[in-house]
Amino acid sequence: MVKNLAIGTGRRKTAVARVFVRSGNGKIVVNGKEMNEYFVTDSQRRLVHLPLLVTSSDNKYDILINVCGGGLNGQAAACLHGISRALVQIDQDSRTALKANGYLTRDSRMTERKKYGQRGARRRFQFSKR
Repeated sequence: MVKNLAIGTGRRKTAVARVFVRSGNGKIVVNGKEMNEYFVTDSQRRLVHLPLLVTSSDNKYDILINVCGGGLNGQAAACLHGISRALVQIDQDSRTALKANGYLTRDSRMTERKKYGQRGARRRFQFSKR
């Protein structure tokens, strides 16, 4: 049986990522797929790898991520948040480096809701003077 070293939950917009960190050699699996298959753009992959690079633990752990909700960019940011939280559970000394880069802070920006009688959150219908 595989033992989880730490579990972290990351959130961004409407995406929620559950991160399970296990001892291994740096393999990252997202929703049953290899990270390179799941996240198509290079910037999304780099975003997921950032907390591992900052703590210099990119080849120490295998990471299993279950992520749902939102789009791929929000999911990648949620994974970053979850991995950071899990790494802090494993090693408290890495907290200062992660906090300095802002990886432990949940990005609270959400999409503004659509208002009734309008086309969108801020978009108004075209005004006609006559």
